[in-house]
Amino acid sequence: MGRWMKTLKPYMLSILVVIGLLVVQAACELTLPDYTSKIIDTGIQGYGIEHVCPEKIVASEYESAKLFMDENEKKLWEDAYEKKGDIYEIRYTDKKTLDNLDKELAISLVLDSQVSKMDEEALMKVLEERDDLTPEALGITEYPVDLRPIFKNMQDSGELDGAMLEEMKVKVGQQLDAMGGEALQISMGKAYAKVLDEQAGVDIYAKQQAYLWSTGGIMIVIAVIMAVAMILTSFFASKIGACVGRDLRGSIYSRVMKFSNAEIEKFSTASLITRTTNDIQNIQMTTTLALRLALFSPVMAIGGVIRVASTGAGMWWVIAVAILAIIAIIIFLFSLVMPKFAIVQKLVDNINRITREIITGLPVIRAFGTEKREEERFKGANMDLYKVQIFINRAISFMYPAFMFVMFGVSTLIVWVGAHRIDDGFMRVGQMTAFITYTMQIIMSFIMLTVMAVMIPRAAIAAKRVDEVIRTRSSINNKPDAVKMNDPKGTVEFENVCFTYPGADGEVLTDISFTAEAGKTTAIIGSTGCGKSTLIQLIPRLYDASAGEVKIDGVNVKDIELKSLRENIGYVPQKGILFSGTIRSNISYGNTDASEEDIEEAAAIAQANDFIERKEDGYDSPISQGGTNVSGGQKQRLAIARALAKHPKIFIFDDSFSALDLKTDRKLREALKEKVGERTVIIVAQRVSTILNADLILVMDEGKIVGRGTHRELIASCKTYKEIAESQLSPEEINRKGVSTNA
Repeated sequence: MGRWMKTLKPYMLSILVVIGLLVVQAACELTLPDYTSKIIDTGIQGYGIEHVCPEKIVASEYESAKLFMDENEKKLWEDAYEKKGDIYEIRYTDKKTLDNLDKELAISLVLDSQVSKMDEEALMKVLEERDDLTPEALGITEYPVDLRPIFKNMQDSGELDGAMLEEMKVKVGQQLDAMGGEALQISMGKAYAKVLDEQAGVDIYAKQQAYLWSTGGIMIVIAVIMAVAMILTSFFASKIGACVGRDLRGSIYSRVMKFSNAEIEKFSTASLITRTTNDIQNIQMTTTLALRLALFSPVMAIGGVIRVASTGAGMWWVIAVAILAIIAIIIFLFSLVMPKFAIVQKLVDNINRITREIITGLPVIRAFGTEKREEERFKGANMDLYKVQIFINRAISFMYPAFMFVMFGVSTLIVWVGAHRIDDGFMRVGQMTAFITYTMQIIMSFIMLTVMAVMIPRAAIAAKRVDEVIRTRSSINNKPDAVKMNDPKGTVEFENVCFTYPGADGEVLTDISFTAEAGKTTAIIGSTGCGKSTLIQLIPRLYDASAGEVKIDGVNVKDIELKSLRENIGYVPQKGILFSGTIRSNISYGNTDASEEDIEEAAAIAQANDFIERKEDGYDSPISQGGTNVSGGQKQRLAIARALAKHPKIFIFDDSFSALDLKTDRKLREALKEKVGERTVIIVAQRVSTILNADLILVMDEGKIVGRGTHRELIASCKTYKEIAESQLSPEEINRKGVSTNA
């Protein structure tokens, strides 16, 4: 995880941009339900009336409205309007001022509304505390009745003083608070404002349409901003994720390129491929989604809670029920699937390994007719992965229906509870709609966090596997005081060298000592598995000796700079390895500055020019991946030419002539002896005929040198060499070299 975060560090500016865009997106999403509520409550139900103070009011109503106002409220009321003929028009247009008037004047205007049109039941409630007053005594015979003239007379006669008026307002305010609070006061005030506007000749339909269009237009602008923010967020998040994947792949590649064979074997090729592809793809996808969801969801959840609080719906317990239900589902599912995620990656490694074995070994499989057995082996690995993945997918697939059940269940609960609250006057339809939307946003935020909670552990496991590779240091490194090889002679010396493979029980090489002199050919022969290839791999430091020293010109190879060491070695492995490209690019692989003459000369020495010239495109003929479009012998000759074109001081041929026929083998060795001059040549061979003329032949058996000398000397002194020679050559062939098989 630390490596993951470290990889994100170069992209902090882009991440900050993503965070900013997510805040914008969240703000837009959280704002839209509020406007939906306004569309319903104000635009549709309230006819576009936004404030308790009417836009216009006739003179008589203007004066009557002051009936229940105190001196301060009267001043606010008078300052708010200017007279134009028989009509008073409001002076203010700014929302802040009008909102303040709503708070200050709502109770007085609601009282004015109630008194201006009172039915019999309401009147009897007002008069029940006054035994001396009856409808008949007040001359009331028809309903609804306007009591404002009566209250005006009572004010003028002193029966209704300021204290009584304030007490009446407090009582009405308490009743409204019990029913719906300030929101209900404002709502009733807006309803009265509509009546007053209509009396003054205001076109309510036009006003409603203007409000709907303006509010709808604002919603469209918000939606467009939100869409742009979403697109930009996706772009930057995807770019950051792709860059993280690129950087991690580059880090793994550069690290693996420095690995010795020991580290490659430690991880295995199949696992390294999985870590470079599947694991990094997991990290890349999770990084992209984390930037989109892991940052966005908390903002939406917190913002949704704040907005729910602002609705004043009083249904917090519904949110709590939803969140607790989601948490219970998450805990249940995670306890099931989390242990399985660590298993998946190992199973992917296994199936990758088996697939590579089957594909690369297809000719052998067909030759031995074991297709059915290999199919069963692959099927077993595939089924192991299938069973784990199907378990995870089934568990996760249960999660979404469960979440949907919670969402729709909560929606139904909100509608059921909200309908009762609307009926009781504590809530408006738009408020309930906004509450549902905000609740869904909160739940969806938790669901998105759950999705991330499922993905992040998998990505964390993948990141750990990638980090293992990146943190692994090669066991073969340059020393701080490593020296460069300046015009070396190329003499290779082994002094009491021992070697043990990492994790092996016993030594592969024991007490190896010899000198391969410059200008001479040193050959190594022995039975299969005796350590020949391991021995020569110590020279270019593909492995390091466990004990003893390998020297070049008297300098321990461990003290030589790796680049300088390997630049002076032309190594041809047992298996000819070619790269996709052309014949030219493969020959010049180790020396990109090689001239046309160098390339052709190397091909001629390697006896490759004959088949190259027969090709239509010559040196520009294509080579497919792994050299599958050329024969084994052609592949081997091109690999030899590649080493020759490098012009190294030391040539190492690891059984490189085994794929060649005897005639080509002989021609190649003759050309090699003629052209390499004073360079050191080390040949590992299985065929005695390849090394007959070597200046020094080393005979190995079970990791030890059991004989050394020329062909003549070894026939005479080394039983192992003699047995090998007699198994490959006839007595006449050995005698032609001047040595009797009975010597």
